[in-house]
Amino acid sequence: MRIRLNSVLVDDQAKALAFYTGTLGFLPSQDIPVGEYRWISVRSPEGGDAELTLEPNANPAARAYQQALFEQGIPLTAFEVDDIHAEYRRLRNAGVEFTREPMQAGPVWIAVFADTCGNLIQIYQLPAD
Repeated sequence: MRIRLNSVLVDDQAKALAFYTGTLGFLPSQDIPVGEYRWISVRSPEGGDAELTLEPNANPAARAYQQALFEQGIPLTAFEVDDIHAEYRRLRNAGVEFTREPMQAGPVWIAVFADTCGNLIQIYQLPAD
């Protein structure tokens, strides 16, 4: 069993694609029309098989879940980074709004930002070996 595909809910697929590729630096992978929506996925420029699908929050249950997490300050997902302070600076310089600046949580460093599409996203740095 492998994790190859995960999703984030987004309120606007075009805006999400622009943010996840243009701002975060992910690479476009799939973009297939599916009715009024699209099957859009992105992947890390660092390689690997995993893709992230930019899933429309058109289902009322999905939208309510997304909004509840955002209002409670809970990230929808998390991305690992090698240097959280450098990534924080890079994203801040790109106009990304953080709700939590880098902080240590046990042996892990974390920070949280808004993705402009209705989600909070956590970035984290594992301790050095």
